[in-house]
Amino acid sequence: MAEEPKGRLTAQRLLDQSTIETDSPTPGETIAVALTIVWLALCAVFFFVLDRSGSFDSLRVILIVLAVFMPIGMVWVAATAARSARIMRDESRRLHLAIDALRKDYLGQQKNRGSSLEEAINRKLDAIVAQQQKSDSAIAIFSSSRRIDALRGEDDAENQPQNSDQPSLALGTPAEAMRAPLAKSDFIRALNFPETADDAEGFASLRKALKDRPTAQLVQAAQDVLTLLSQDGIYMDDLRPDRARPEIWRRFATGERGRTIADLGGIHDRSSLALTAGRMKQDLIFRDVCLHFLRRFDQVISRFIENSTDEEITVFTETRTARAFMLVGRVLGTFD
Repeated sequence: MAEEPKGRLTAQRLLDQSTIETDSPTPGETIAVALTIVWLALCAVFFFVLDRSGSFDSLRVILIVLAVFMPIGMVWVAATAARSARIMRDESRRLHLAIDALRKDYLGQQKNRGSSLEEAINRKLDAIVAQQQKSDSAIAIFSSSRRIDALRGEDDAENQPQNSDQPSLALGTPAEAMRAPLAKSDFIRALNFPETADDAEGFASLRKALKDRPTAQLVQAAQDVLTLLSQDGIYMDDLRPDRARPEIWRRFATGERGRTIADLGGIHDRSSLALTAGRMKQDLIFRDVCLHFLRRFDQVISRFIENSTDEEITVFTETRTARAFMLVGRVLGTFD
């Protein structure tokens, strides 16, 4: 049963008290009873002891009745008026107390309602802050996109011959073959993309990764997928996938597909999965971008996993590119 407000209980208790106290005799009634008895006694002494005339005509009887009962009636009218005035004062006092109790209860409810409103405002502000953080993340991604394009342009400019008379390497060996292999730490950092526009180390690793053609193609494909997903409010930093064992990733690198590597699809966020699946059905360009990303991911990551330690694989699975692979791969049925 719902608990009644405190003010309502106080008002009801005051009304009950007023009902009980109304039934008890008042001092005015006690005095009226005493005056009635005294007056009747005096009238009896006068008529039966002092007055011995013995004549009782009709006019005398009327005067005797009026003389006896009119003072008594006046006394009881006064007593009744006093009782009514007392009851009215008590009722007025209790009514004021009940109104004060209801007012205090109302003010308490308004205070609690104000606290609830403040909590709602705080929750709204938290949601705005979270949305602002997502917007900052999207801005960082777009800024990274522009920086990536600029870095790619610089890399292409470096690869173009400065002079048509420049001698080529012996036996037709391309310039890329003479570069040092990309370090795994730079590879992992590049696939996670720079955290902010001021992430110097992230952009340095990204610059190195763009000089490796397969990695650069994967970075571009991942960048396109992350940008399209952010348009639907899906950000990799918000996802918390289940971590698969390095052995499962090694099976994937050796070419296993289907349920044997189902643990790689560790994304269980229903809203992200539903939004991604819905856009897959409606947007053919988005679907082609995702399929292209999966092909590039398959080509590059297999080579990385074969020569990596379990610790390096574990760090790699925390990158934004790996989380995008888990999400897109699960929607497209790669792990079915």
